[in-house]
Amino acid sequence: MADNAKAFIPLRVAILTVSDSRNFETDTSGAALESLATAAGHRLADRQLCRDDIYAMRAIVSAWIADPVVDVVITTGGTGMSDRDSTPEALAPLFDRPIEGFGELFRQLSFEEIGTSTIQSRAIAGLANRTLVFCVPGSTGACRTAWNRILAEQLDARHRPCNFVCHTGAAVGC
Repeated sequence: MADNAKAFIPLRVAILTVSDSRNFETDTSGAALESLATAAGHRLADRQLCRDDIYAMRAIVSAWIADPVVDVVITTGGTGMSDRDSTPEALAPLFDRPIEGFGELFRQLSFEEIGTSTIQSRAIAGLANRTLVFCVPGSTGACRTAWNRILAEQLDARHRPCNFVCHTGAAVGC
């Protein structure tokens, strides 16, 4: 539910696609997240691709959470069960405070779309240095589900009864 008396606060979003095989032309998931975030009124702070390597991911996201220009980080990819999927292991240690409900809610919503296969999703989220970090699966459909059914509302200061905007560096006077 949106509270139209509150002002929309555009957040600065950084998007990281974790993949050993995609490039900017084939990265439909990162492109979808960029399109959805900017269409909602947020600003793109940065967008990068990174191989599925714990230390490469951690370096990029660490730089973003240390940068006051970035309010939200959304990663796509590397959350599955294969030997190469290591996004949760890379980024969970950076969280000051995990957001347990994000992964639980994502899997619940995803179950409606892909059934029991959702059990292999290790989507996670957390707050790190007043920067929100959301790690979603690499499929474009999963990115749309995460954005449309969770993030669009939770990254909107007008959403009631609560949202995540006040927890970011962008929230002045929240």
